[in-house]
Amino acid sequence: MAGMYFEEFEPGQVIDHEVRRTVTETDNVLFSTLTLNMAPLHLDAEYSKDSIHGQRLMNSLFIHGLVCGISMHETTYGTTLGNLGFSETNFPKPVFHGDTIRVRTEIIAARESKSRNDSGIVTFKHLGINQRDEVVCETTRVGLMIKKSSLETDD
Repeated sequence: MAGMYFEEFEPGQVIDHEVRRTVTETDNVLFSTLTLNMAPLHLDAEYSKDSIHGQRLMNSLFIHGLVCGISMHETTYGTTLGNLGFSETNFPKPVFHGDTIRVRTEIIAARESKSRNDSGIVTFKHLGINQRDEVVCETTRVGLMIKKSSLETDD
């Protein structure tokens, strides 16, 4: 699997993910309408041109999902038992159609599970960064990660 096992995570470790994504109007309209977020700041160009940003904003939940999704292949793909929660999610700068987002992940903490001997708990801090090097999304995620040692068998 491409993801990392519990034993491979070290607090302070930083991963600059190679994948980037340019976000589009289609992404914004489709995500907003599929989730029934009909806020005019996402969908109405005429309304948005008179807002403090002068244009439509990307849906923040789309950006949050994108940031976590970009990080997944190099951190948790096939090696997680699930997310335990998200906290401290902030959007310090707006994201607009045409912005390109890259992601940096820092490992905040890693500890063995107290209730499971096959896994550990890892705390990730994900940063979404635009093409102007501005942080546009920061979120803390806690994941239950498989221990590689739990997969080893005595054959």
